[in-house]
Amino acid sequence: MRARKVFRTVVVVGALAFMTAGIAMAQEQQRGPRRMGGDQPGQREPGRGPGNFDPAAMRQRMAERIKDALGVKDDAEWAVLQPRIEKVQSLLRDASGFGGMFGMRRRGPAEGPGAAGGPAGVQPQSEVAKAAQALQDVLDNEQATADQIKAKLTALREAREKAKQELAQAREALRELVTPRQEAQLVLMGILD
Repeated sequence: MRARKVFRTVVVVGALAFMTAGIAMAQEQQRGPRRMGGDQPGQREPGRGPGNFDPAAMRQRMAERIKDALGVKDDAEWAVLQPRIEKVQSLLRDASGFGGMFGMRRRGPAEGPGAAGGPAGVQPQSEVAKAAQALQDVLDNEQATADQIKAKLTALREAREKAKQELAQAREALRELVTPRQEAQLVLMGILD
């Protein structure tokens, strides 16, 4: 009788261990192969964000989707369109305020996006992002005066207004290059208005 209880306990513990190992292996397979240094806590591959997120790869996938939606088959045509589309997208972020929100750095001056010595393939900070970071730095300073805050706020608003003007020019330059069908696709994507 006692031997049966021990045997059942061993079987149950063994089954639980087997199931736990199976679940762990399935989770590991879903995450994909480990990259050297990329999955270790506190360590990332250069140019990768949290969770091993690769912004350059994401931009590449987005560009491919746009290229397909526009029906561009010729690499020479895409070489002309792509930089203009990317410029409009960048100015859209700045003019809408997202370039400031998501472009801010919370690191020291020599690290992070747009800084000298930052990861390769990372976009430099825009003027809107720099102005937003300057405003955030002033807001983080408990001794900042109202005049200092107003000055940084004015600088951010001016940077956004300049981005809006540049956006209108960049959109017009892009519109001149595309067919009516491509223009309609770009309007649906929010790249053109």
